[in-house]
Order: sequence, then structure tokens, then C-alpha cells
Amino acid sequence: MAPVINGTRTLHDGWSRFLVAEITLEDGTRIKREIEDHGRAVAVLPYDPVRRVALLVEQFRPPTFLAAGLTSLLEVPAGLLDEANPEEGARREVSEEAGVTLHDLEHVTTGWSMPGISTEQIDLYLAAYDAADRHGGGGGLAEEQENIGVHEIDLATLAAMSDAGAISDIKTLMLVFALRLRHPALFGPA
Repeated sequence: MAPVINGTRTLHDGWSRFLVAEITLEDGTRIKREIEDHGRAVAVLPYDPVRRVALLVEQFRPPTFLAAGLTSLLEVPAGLLDEANPEEGARREVSEEAGVTLHDLEHVTTGWSMPGISTEQIDLYLAAYDAADRHGGGGGLAEEQENIGVHEIDLATLAAMSDAGAISDIKTLMLVFALRLRHPALFGPA
């Protein structure tokens, strides 16, 4: 017999939903588990293959401030998926956060961000851009108080940061590794 969800109870319904699920396991054992029902998300590492830079964003993240006192986090543009098509959501997030229009996206994976607690699946992409794709300064949406800083970082510096353990956001680290594996020539001599 496969596990069965006997029911769920909503503890909170806001930006995220928090549930308690009552589950019967294969052996008949009944358990309760808390679940953060977050939905789908997207994350993109935009990179300029000619200038050999990547775009990262920096912003205040309350959870990392609470847990570790971090006043900002350097990461790839990312966000919740409002659209049915993840590629459309990825393009929207990069446009809002970094002020860049993306064209072709290279899908890396669709994965679970925190499978032990969250329903969130995240679509990860790499995307080449060039100077002509810039349409603004980015910064995020004012009504969401995002206050995002946009940084172009040299790919060699980004590789060194990943090697040194200086990238603490896991989705960003994974996308840097994916870029290095899929496009190693970008990290060699010009």
C-alpha cells in the first residue's frame, strides 16, 4: 500500500500556506507533518558570453537575517511563478529585478528546493544576454519593497567565489556550477 494523505489542516494562509498533513505510511503508521505550500518558482543566471560577466542581485532577506544576521544576500534573479509557463516567469523576474530582457533560456533542471518541508519546485535556467538587452536599472517592484541591487560580476571572480565557498545561496551556487560545466570556455583565457 502506498502512503495516504488522510487530510490537511491549514495553519496559515498568506504569502505562503502552512499546513499540517495527517498521513498513513505504507506500514500503517500514522504521522503528522508540517508543510509549507509555496508553489512553483524560477531562478535564472543571466550571463554575457562576450564580456564574460554574470548578473546577480542583492537584497535583504528576512529569513537569513533572522537565522544568521545577514543584511543582504547575493543571488540569481528568482521568484514565485505567477505564469503557467516557467520561461515566461523567468523572463519577468530578470526584467523586474535586473532590468534585462532575456531571449533564449537554457533549462538546467526542475527540482525541489526543500523537499522535507516545502512543496516548492524551482525551474533553474541559464540565459545569455548582451548590452543591447538592458532596458533599465532593475531593482525589483517598489510595491513589494524589494530594493534590489544589481551587480555584474566577472565570470572568473564568480568561479573563484564558488570555489572559496563565498556563495551561500544554493540555487545561485548550482547555477554557477551548471554554467561552468556546460560552458567551460567562458572561464578560460579570452
